[in-house]
Amino acid sequence: MQKFNQLTGIAAPLDILNVDTDMIIPKQFLKTIQRSGLGKNLFDEMRYTPDGQEVADFVLNQAAYREAEVLVAGDNFGCGSSREHAPWALLDFGIRCVISTSFADIFYNNCFKNGILPIVLPQADVDKLMEDAKRGANATVTIDLESQTIQGPDGGTIAFEVDAFRKKCLLEGLDDIGLTLQKGDAIDAYETDLAEQPWR
Repeated sequence: MQKFNQLTGIAAPLDILNVDTDMIIPKQFLKTIQRSGLGKNLFDEMRYTPDGQEVADFVLNQAAYREAEVLVAGDNFGCGSSREHAPWALLDFGIRCVISTSFADIFYNNCFKNGILPIVLPQADVDKLMEDAKRGANATVTIDLESQTIQGPDGGTIAFEVDAFRKKCLLEGLDDIGLTLQKGDAIDAYETDLAEQPWR
């Protein structure tokens, strides 16, 4: 998993409440178990017309936000079904951080396991960042996980909270497999000992 230390990038405003996982990546794209290739279908039904043409006024189709790495979103982001494809699609598009007042629990947990930092902030802070994000190409923010701060385009700083263990995993690039592999020597020793038992 890619480490998350500090990120400086364009923030895109998605001022929509209750964005569910089917909006993030519609069900017809769930046939793959590959983590790559889903970015082109991120928010598919909002980004494209039924005949595959881009919807010009959707935020990620606008020139200023095509390379966005941060998403400032409405309340209850990631609700709906528990599909890990949702963070896969965000990450494959290039989104490394989502900021909202609240997230659905399963989506929130899946973000950390896939190298995305979900940040929960009070409504006033999200409103400020949403306004900053509407500046287009000037909507550059810096997110520092070590210091747990967000610096806006005007230099103002917002602090955020994050669980210490999840923070450590992101800083070190450790998903569940990575955490298990850290215990590789102990696992090998256990397997060796088990192989030598008389009942084997």
